[in-house]
Amino acid sequence: MAAPDSSKLALLQLKCPRCHEGPLFTHSAWHLTKFSDMPDHCPVCGQSYEPEPGFYYGAMYISFGFAVATFAVCGVLLYYLAGDPALWVYVTTVAAVTLLTAPLVYRYSRALMLYLFGGVHYDPRWQHGRAATPLSARG
Repeated sequence: MAAPDSSKLALLQLKCPRCHEGPLFTHSAWHLTKFSDMPDHCPVCGQSYEPEPGFYYGAMYISFGFAVATFAVCGVLLYYLAGDPALWVYVTTVAAVTLLTAPLVYRYSRALMLYLFGGVHYDPRWQHGRAATPLSARG
Protein backbone atom coordinates (compact mmCIF):
# COMPACT_ATOMS: atom_id res chain seq x y z
CA MET A 1 0.00 0.00 0.00
CA ALA A 2 1.41 3.36 -1.02
CA ALA A 3 1.98 6.05 1.57
CA PRO A 4 -0.77 8.67 1.59
CA ASP A 5 0.21 12.09 0.26
CA SER A 6 -2.26 13.73 2.61
CA SER A 7 -1.05 14.47 6.11
CA LYS A 8 -4.61 14.09 7.36
CA LEU A 9 -4.83 10.53 6.04
CA ALA A 10 -1.40 9.70 7.44
CA LEU A 11 -2.48 11.07 10.82
CA LEU A 12 -5.65 8.97 10.76
CA GLN A 13 -3.53 5.91 9.91
CA LEU A 14 -1.04 6.87 12.67
CA LYS A 15 1.93 7.04 10.31
CA CYS A 16 5.18 9.02 10.50
CA PRO A 17 4.71 12.75 9.81
CA ARG A 18 7.78 12.95 7.54
CA CYS A 19 7.51 9.88 5.28
CA HIS A 20 3.87 8.81 5.92
CA GLU A 21 5.03 5.19 5.92
CA GLY A 22 6.50 4.24 9.28
CA PRO A 23 4.08 3.32 12.09
CA LEU A 24 3.88 5.60 15.14
CA PHE A 25 3.07 2.66 17.45
CA THR A 26 4.51 -0.83 17.65
CA HIS A 27 1.43 -2.78 18.80
CA SER A 28 -2.32 -2.80 18.23
CA ALA A 29 -4.44 -0.28 20.12
CA TRP A 30 -6.26 -3.18 21.75
CA HIS A 31 -3.11 -4.82 23.17
CA LEU A 32 -3.90 -3.69 26.71
CA THR A 33 -0.36 -3.77 28.11
CA LYS A 34 1.52 -2.38 25.10
CA PHE A 35 -0.91 -0.04 23.30
CA SER A 36 1.27 2.95 24.24
CA ASP A 37 4.62 1.61 22.97
CA MET A 38 6.22 3.87 20.37
CA PRO A 39 9.54 3.28 18.63
CA ASP A 40 12.17 5.94 19.26
CA HIS A 41 12.56 6.63 15.54
CA CYS A 42 10.64 5.92 12.36
CA PRO A 43 11.81 2.59 10.91
CA VAL A 44 11.52 3.98 7.36
CA CYS A 45 13.08 7.46 7.46
CA GLY A 46 14.68 7.65 10.91
CA GLN A 47 12.63 10.63 12.12
CA SER A 48 12.71 10.97 15.91
CA TYR A 49 9.28 10.52 17.45
CA GLU A 50 10.20 12.55 20.53
CA PRO A 51 11.50 15.95 19.38
CA GLU A 52 12.50 16.94 22.93
CA PRO A 53 12.27 15.44 26.42
CA GLY A 54 8.78 15.77 27.87
CA PHE A 55 7.32 16.67 24.49
CA TYR A 56 4.18 14.59 24.95
CA TYR A 57 3.07 16.32 28.16
CA GLY A 58 1.18 18.68 25.86
CA ALA A 59 -0.83 15.71 24.57
CA MET A 60 -2.67 15.74 27.91
CA TYR A 61 -4.44 18.92 26.81
CA ILE A 62 -5.46 17.33 23.53
CA SER A 63 -6.68 14.28 25.45
CA PHE A 64 -8.70 16.59 27.70
CA GLY A 65 -10.35 18.05 24.58
CA PHE A 66 -11.29 14.53 23.48
CA ALA A 67 -12.75 13.86 26.95
CA VAL A 68 -14.87 17.02 26.84
CA ALA A 69 -16.12 16.04 23.39
CA THR A 70 -16.98 12.56 24.71
CA PHE A 71 -18.98 14.02 27.59
CA ALA A 72 -20.82 16.42 25.30
CA VAL A 73 -21.64 13.89 22.58
CA CYS A 74 -22.75 11.20 25.05
CA GLY A 75 -24.84 13.70 26.99
CA VAL A 76 -26.60 15.06 23.92
CA LEU A 77 -27.19 11.62 22.42
CA LEU A 78 -28.58 10.23 25.66
CA TYR A 79 -30.79 13.24 26.17
CA TYR A 80 -32.35 13.01 22.73
CA LEU A 81 -32.31 9.24 22.19
CA ALA A 82 -33.19 8.05 25.70
CA GLY A 83 -35.46 10.90 26.70
CA ASP A 84 -33.34 12.45 29.50
CA PRO A 85 -32.61 9.32 31.58
CA ALA A 86 -31.51 9.25 35.21
CA LEU A 87 -28.12 10.63 36.23
CA TRP A 88 -26.62 7.15 36.77
CA VAL A 89 -27.28 6.33 33.10
CA TYR A 90 -25.28 9.38 32.00
CA VAL A 91 -22.41 8.55 34.35
CA THR A 92 -22.31 4.87 33.38
CA THR A 93 -22.45 5.58 29.66
CA VAL A 94 -19.76 8.25 29.72
CA ALA A 95 -17.51 6.06 31.90
CA ALA A 96 -17.94 3.08 29.57
CA VAL A 97 -17.28 5.11 26.42
CA THR A 98 -14.26 6.76 28.03
CA LEU A 99 -12.75 3.42 29.06
CA LEU A 100 -13.41 1.80 25.70
CA THR A 101 -11.87 4.64 23.72
CA ALA A 102 -8.92 5.34 26.06
CA PRO A 103 -6.29 3.60 23.88
CA LEU A 104 -7.45 5.46 20.77
CA VAL A 105 -7.62 8.79 22.58
CA TYR A 106 -4.09 8.25 23.90
CA ARG A 107 -2.73 7.42 20.45
CA TYR A 108 -4.47 10.22 18.57
CA SER A 109 -3.54 12.77 21.24
CA ARG A 110 0.13 11.88 20.80
CA ALA A 111 -0.15 11.80 17.02
CA LEU A 112 -1.85 15.21 16.90
CA MET A 113 0.82 16.61 19.20
CA LEU A 114 3.57 15.31 16.92
CA TYR A 115 1.88 16.48 13.71
CA LEU A 116 0.93 19.94 14.98
CA PHE A 117 3.86 20.85 17.22
CA GLY A 118 6.68 18.45 16.31
CA GLY A 119 8.15 20.68 13.61
CA VAL A 120 8.15 17.86 11.05
CA HIS A 121 6.45 18.09 7.68
CA TYR A 122 5.80 15.61 4.90
CA ASP A 123 8.60 15.17 2.41
CA PRO A 124 8.04 12.55 -0.34
CA ARG A 125 11.82 12.18 -0.75
CA TRP A 126 11.85 10.31 2.57
CA GLN A 127 9.49 7.57 1.40
CA HIS A 128 10.95 4.07 1.43
CA GLY A 129 13.95 5.51 3.31
CA ARG A 130 15.45 6.96 0.13
CA ALA A 131 16.56 10.39 1.35
CA ALA A 132 18.84 12.37 -0.92
CA THR A 133 21.24 13.09 1.96
CA PRO A 134 22.13 11.14 5.11
CA LEU A 135 20.08 11.64 8.28
CA SER A 136 22.99 13.28 10.11
CA ALA A 137 23.32 15.96 7.40
CA ARG A 138 19.61 16.82 7.28
CA GLY A 139 19.06 17.41 10.99
